[in-house]
Amino acid sequence: MDIDILNKICQQYDLGTLECEPAPLKGGFMHKMYSLFTETGKYAVKLLNPYVMQRETAMENYRMAESLERKLEENDIPILPAMILGGKKMQSIDGQFFYLFKWYDGKALKSEDIRKHHCEKIGSLLARIHKIDRKEAPYCRDEISADWDFYINQLEHKNRELYYLLKDNRTLLYESQAAGNEAMKKIPPVISICHNDMDSKNVLWSGEDYLIIDLECLSYSSPIMESYELALCWSGYEKCSIDFELFNCFIYSYVKAGGQLPNDWEVVYNSNQGRLEWLEYNVKRSLGIDCSEEEIATGISEVKETMEHVIYYHDAKKDILDCLK
Repeated sequence: MDIDILNKICQQYDLGTLECEPAPLKGGFMHKMYSLFTETGKYAVKLLNPYVMQRETAMENYRMAESLERKLEENDIPILPAMILGGKKMQSIDGQFFYLFKWYDGKALKSEDIRKHHCEKIGSLLARIHKIDRKEAPYCRDEISADWDFYINQLEHKNRELYYLLKDNRTLLYESQAAGNEAMKKIPPVISICHNDMDSKNVLWSGEDYLIIDLECLSYSSPIMESYELALCWSGYEKCSIDFELFNCFIYSYVKAGGQLPNDWEVVYNSNQGRLEWLEYNVKRSLGIDCSEEEIATGISEVKETMEHVIYYHDAKKDILDCLK
């Protein structure tokens, strides 16, 4: 199915004949990406998840992201923007929405390859992004209201391993959710342009040069939350092993470049709820809810990994807050 769409993209947009079979690209777990090497050049294409595109807010979210992408370009932020074809960025063939990109010969860093100078660069860049259009306005975010008991009951008959994983951590899930919803009300009323997913997989490096990719989640959000979340991601959180020297380096570089920090770090710690949202999304996928059959295996794998993050984050609370103090 995908190869048919990719061939049609090459034909409709005059990219020329494919010189080799399109190869899937590693990265995110929501959309699909492929390399397109043709007689006219090298490209990457992102096929947007059709179930995501069915959401009522999808088109407006992408429209906003595209407008903010242009702002980043205007401010010389090193990004890899989607190509404009026919006066627009988002394209569609046979109901499949997609973005096309010029090829950038860079690689994402693995957690074990991240060094202090990487954290310094990304921390400083993040501060630059947050200063572009900073506003005094409430940080509004919907409360998380996942019905974990419903998912546990559903999993009991479909996946016993995930059933016991969630059941054994039921109290932690509900307590984290409640603490996060209360804490989010206390986040300082400041918003700015945020990437919302600028972890190491979404930065491609070519030597010391780099470009930021995966810009479809750009929005106005809390710079305080994003700076904290990315300090975690760039210091080993995703491998459940935070290097606090890298963590401090990221925060220090962010502040040195003009980024602002909160007064109450515990509020920020509790407000960091992205892992619970990602967990719920993948529990649904593991159950085959609002997804294709081929996504179920990914959902199962992501539930296991995300639960490791939930448990690790809870256990690391004292060390994280001590470091920030």
